[in-house]
Amino acid sequence: MVFTLALAGCIWFIFSNSMAVAQVSSASSGRVLTLLQGALRRLGHPALAQRLTQHVVRKMAHFCEYMLEGFLLMLCMRVYSRHPLRHITVPMLGGVLTALTDETIQLYSPGRSSQVTDVWLDSVGVLAGILAALVLMALCRLLFHHRDKE
Repeated sequence: MVFTLALAGCIWFIFSNSMAVAQVSSASSGRVLTLLQGALRRLGHPALAQRLTQHVVRKMAHFCEYMLEGFLLMLCMRVYSRHPLRHITVPMLGGVLTALTDETIQLYSPGRSSQVTDVWLDSVGVLAGILAALVLMALCRLLFHHRDKE
């Protein structure tokens, strides 16, 4: 239930960002850009901070949102299925459908546009999240299986 609620919250967050008009979305990205540039400068990377652009921040945000969604989709699959690997295409399909819906929402948000490349980037993020969840599940299985033998 917790993973399902977290997944619903993640998807709501993704869709709410897509519903924002262009000016609001740009302002949000600008704030994140300023924050990241400041962090990079404090870490001793002023050249990298200078090269970081709002475009890169937006693409990283797409990837990270969908990586979280893929992670949560796979954890939900683990909760609701005894054999989550048999159904691994379900979380991938869910993520791709979210990405397609997300880009469609942007068509109707003033000043925004829809891009096929974002659907591809989002899909790669979902896949990365699924893989991260699989690694975490494998590590948990090894850890708890090892404890059960002792």
